[in-house]
Amino acid sequence: MTTQNAITWPAKYLPGTGDNFVSNEVIVKGVKAADVWHYLTDTSTWESYYDNVADISFPQGGGPELKDDLVFGFGTFGFPPLAAHVTEFQAPAEGVPGRLSWTARQDGTPEEQLDVLHAWLVEDLDGGRVRILTQETQIGQPAAALANERPNPMLNGHQAWLDGLVGAASK
Repeated sequence: MTTQNAITWPAKYLPGTGDNFVSNEVIVKGVKAADVWHYLTDTSTWESYYDNVADISFPQGGGPELKDDLVFGFGTFGFPPLAAHVTEFQAPAEGVPGRLSWTARQDGTPEEQLDVLHAWLVEDLDGGRVRILTQETQIGQPAAALANERPNPMLNGHQAWLDGLVGAASK
């Protein structure tokens, strides 16, 4: 029997309590967690494998590598650049999954306000496999609008991110 790890959720962002929640996962052979981690945490590589991200910035310095407590910004899903903050960062190691989470916010009128937690889990599995899980809880009217679209653009966008991430790490 194999037990898989799970995302660690702050109460505010608990799945099913926000206005939109998506979960995407892949398990693939021939890629190591460390290779995936590099492409996930080095934001200078994002645009090379994922076309739904732009305008990555580091208003307080640092970057392009993400690390614990780093403040950064990026545009995605047609939103103006979101103010993001890394809230969990643990590189993968033997028997320890990689964990990355950030909050991202958009201020403005109630119709514009958005508050999200985007979490990642990257772990090596037996048999030369790697598991990549990404989940996101969104709060706000823009999130509710996305949740009502069919197909859900967040679900499809995150799948494209996973597919691109695996492709980049496989090279």
